[in-house]
Amino acid sequence: MTRIKICCISSVIEAQLAIDHGASAIGLVSNMPSGPGVIPESRITEIAAIVPPAVATILLTSLITSLDIIAQQKRCRVNTLQLCDRVDPEVYTDLRNSLPGIALIQVVHIVGKDSVQEAIKASLQVDALLLDSGNQLLPLKQLGGTGRVHDWRLSAEIVKQSQIPVFLAGGLNSENVAEAIRIVRPFGVDVCSGVRTADKLDEGKLKEFINQVNRTS
Repeated sequence: MTRIKICCISSVIEAQLAIDHGASAIGLVSNMPSGPGVIPESRITEIAAIVPPAVATILLTSLITSLDIIAQQKRCRVNTLQLCDRVDPEVYTDLRNSLPGIALIQVVHIVGKDSVQEAIKASLQVDALLLDSGNQLLPLKQLGGTGRVHDWRLSAEIVKQSQIPVFLAGGLNSENVAEAIRIVRPFGVDVCSGVRTADKLDEGKLKEFINQVNRTS
């Protein structure tokens, strides 16, 4: 079965709704240079505390230094870190040594063919990849939450070459997620705006999205 991560969770109520409908992971967005879903760290900690152990609590962080990321995880007490920006190779080692048992996900923003090699290189350091549609090279970095679809053919190539799980993100919704799964064959899918209405998790959209994923898996 394709795993489902519901991102931009903003409250305990939203987290419970996502979990009740079959989410295997929830995304909690900390401070970002742009994009939706940012909530205070105090609320991230509150939400992470009520999530059952079988569900991944994933902190989306834009921080890039070891000390900052380690301190943030210890404040938020999540079981998974999603690194939304590029980090130096030694950061992975520092995180492994300082945060045993905490899973690492590296985001790779698919902007062209070079992204394939970037993803495969990163896959040697982390537990999973997440392929999104941001752009770190813009004056105001886009590290996710753009609502844009990228070139799924490049994502499919990464999935073929990767030895670790790959999540697909970027503009997914109930109308395109089945096609995305057929083309890319990801380990999991990640959705934010595609299941929200007026910045709130929409139960109807959530149910339809999950139904489409489960029918295709």
